[in-house]
Amino acid sequence: MAGEKSIALDRFGLGARPGDKPDADPRGWLTAQLARFAARPPVLAAQPGRPELVALFRDYREQVSEMRRQRRQTQADGTPPDDPLKDVPQMLRRGLREAYVGATNARLASALQTATPFPERLVHFWANHFAISADKLPVIPLAGNYEFEAIRPNMMGSFEDLLAAAVLHPAMLLYLDQAQSIGPGSPLARRVGGMAGRMGRKPGLNENLGREVLELHTLGARTGYSQADVTELARALTGWTVAGYGQGRTARLIAGDPGDGVFAPALHEPGARTMLGKRYPEGGAEQARGMLRDLARHPATARHIATKLARHFIADTPPPAAVARIEQAFLSSNGDLPSVYRALIAAPEAWAPGSGKFRTPWDWTVASLRATGLAQPPGRQAAAGLLQQLGQPIWRPGSPAGWGDTAPDWAGPGALMTRVEVAQQIASRVNDGVDARTLVTSVLPDAGVETKQAIARSESPALGLAMMLSAPEFLRR
Repeated sequence: MAGEKSIALDRFGLGARPGDKPDADPRGWLTAQLARFAARPPVLAAQPGRPELVALFRDYREQVSEMRRQRRQTQADGTPPDDPLKDVPQMLRRGLREAYVGATNARLASALQTATPFPERLVHFWANHFAISADKLPVIPLAGNYEFEAIRPNMMGSFEDLLAAAVLHPAMLLYLDQAQSIGPGSPLARRVGGMAGRMGRKPGLNENLGREVLELHTLGARTGYSQADVTELARALTGWTVAGYGQGRTARLIAGDPGDGVFAPALHEPGARTMLGKRYPEGGAEQARGMLRDLARHPATARHIATKLARHFIADTPPPAAVARIEQAFLSSNGDLPSVYRALIAAPEAWAPGSGKFRTPWDWTVASLRATGLAQPPGRQAAAGLLQQLGQPIWRPGSPAGWGDTAPDWAGPGALMTRVEVAQQIASRVNDGVDARTLVTSVLPDAGVETKQAIARSESPALGLAMMLSAPEFLRR
């Protein structure tokens, strides 16, 4: 049973904390967490709201525009180009970065404090499935808000609702350039087409979001959809944009509070659509919602989601039997996510003893800090800095496909050396009162004899803790 308790804490959860004692029934302990999950714990509720975050970006953009205007004026007056204004963009970006850093710290604090580590891990899974990247400037202040508002409140409902919340959130619309996608036959395009053509710029369709919805979020790659299906979904999605982010003529046609994901009819491509052989009548905002609804219920989506869940929680090569059971739970419940999670818990393959999954940098960092008993990140810049050093900066995968979820993605020699270095940094921040010799029996009860002996022989508490955090057993869950 000790092995199953460790699996519940590590493979399904986020790593043991000192004194953690799962119920005698580890499966029941995990299942009970689904009903107790707090979508908005205090540490996240204290984060700035979307209007405040959007105001940061708008202020940045307006001040940069003014700075450029002033620079052009000073250069026209004969002022040398190298003037004090050169430092303004960096100063203005600082406010955007502070919002990002605050959100990363809140995310880490939630992971350290949570009493429901299994649902908390599911948050991280879904945020990576519906990945956005704060590498894009307009997304920086909204990256945390996306996870807190789109993922967390919807991951205990239906996949259909989660899909719509993620795809139509302002951060996703901005990240995949949907906010700039304009139907070629839309009222706006017809109105300004001639003038834009003379200027060399024409309103156009952007297929990024339509493609990623089909390839990454629902059906999966190579599942029978065509380029025509991508285009039709992209056309249906035109009109979905972000209020308060645009400028000029287009911005005046978009109603809504700044930062809201809204449907602007003037940008929408009119007409009926056909996707995967089904016809969707002209219907404004409902057209795209209808397509998303059908994609959420498609058998290929059930198989894609089941495979990714089995890969994340069970093995890099997902066991076919486990995938089939999770897939069936998805289909029979019409995508009810708690039903899917219960099927995952019930999968015998998930409880098989063995080395389990190699921890990603995020997993390993959270588990390391939980093992020390910390309830807060060790420093204002800690969360962002540690994950940057480890190669997995928070909400910055650099690709809509998200971060890799298998050992080859993270187990290279250089990456392992970096973990040893970060383990030493973490150990140096923790009070010397933490005795890894005692701690290992609580947070790593299945550690091998060699690991326990090495820790016991360490020259100092800090070295012993660093050795435990970089031990082969701790690198896996």
